[in-house]
Amino acid sequence: MSIYMVERSLKGIPMSDLAAAQQAAIATTRQMTADGTPVRYVRSTFVPDSGCCMCLFEAGDAAAVEKANRSANIPFDRIVEAYDLTPQ
Repeated sequence: MSIYMVERSLKGIPMSDLAAAQQAAIATTRQMTADGTPVRYVRSTFVPDSGCCMCLFEAGDAAAVEKANRSANIPFDRIVEAYDLTPQ
């Protein structure tokens, strides 16, 4: 499994909509995993001033991450493989 970063431009999004999108990502990835396509929402970082939002997912390929975001109806600009450098 690899880490993928989903880049989003969400300038002006209300925090309630951002929270709803996060919950949709979690629910959709759980359902996809239960259905046999392993994908996991990891976390997001949002910058309110610019609307820049970076979301990390763990999956076997970028196609699974794209499917999860499209199924959850969450807009995105691009999906790229990334490294999560969170200290242990």
